[in-house]
Amino acid sequence: MNNIYIHPSSEVSPKAVIGDGTKIWHFAHIRENAQIGENCVIGQGVYIDHNVKIGNNVKIQNGVSVYNGVTVEDDVILAPNVTLTNDLYPRAFLSDWKVTPTLIKKGASVGANATVVCGVTLGEYCMVAAGTVVTKSVPAHGLFMGNPGRLHGFVCKCGQRLGFREPNNSIVDNDKVKLICKHCKEIAKINLELYRVVFKDIVEIE
Repeated sequence: MNNIYIHPSSEVSPKAVIGDGTKIWHFAHIRENAQIGENCVIGQGVYIDHNVKIGNNVKIQNGVSVYNGVTVEDDVILAPNVTLTNDLYPRAFLSDWKVTPTLIKKGASVGANATVVCGVTLGEYCMVAAGTVVTKSVPAHGLFMGNPGRLHGFVCKCGQRLGFREPNNSIVDNDKVKLICKHCKEIAKINLELYRVVFKDIVEIE
């Protein structure tokens, strides 16, 4: 292992796998068989449960608990005090409860104090606004906000909000709308039906 930093106040199981370049800060707790990728930042007071898998270049900020059943792919950010769960029917006295998995896909961003109810998928490069309560899956590039969380638009890979369709700026391609980001000029492919729901727009299929 190279260039791994673990603060002396943190508790890291010798059975955990930590990737090169990862930094684990004050009072973090990393359980057995957890897998953390390369170049991650694990903030103060973070708890990583047993068997959790975290990809490369992930930032998990202060006060976040990632429980068994949650999978975090590459380039994800979990902002301070994000709440993740793994039990849909919680009771303190049940011994036969089952873990309900949650998948956070590549490039997703989850804002501070958001709550993600288990059993959902957060799509690639989606953005969950601060304080949102997520009770259903978020599509790729989706902008989710509110309580309960709802789809309010789409964001680019760079994080900027994607606007309405403009002439010669988007076309339909296999049931997807191509939107060009005004900020970075990248193209995002948005599901056509979701686009229609959000923008109340009619897109002609050529």
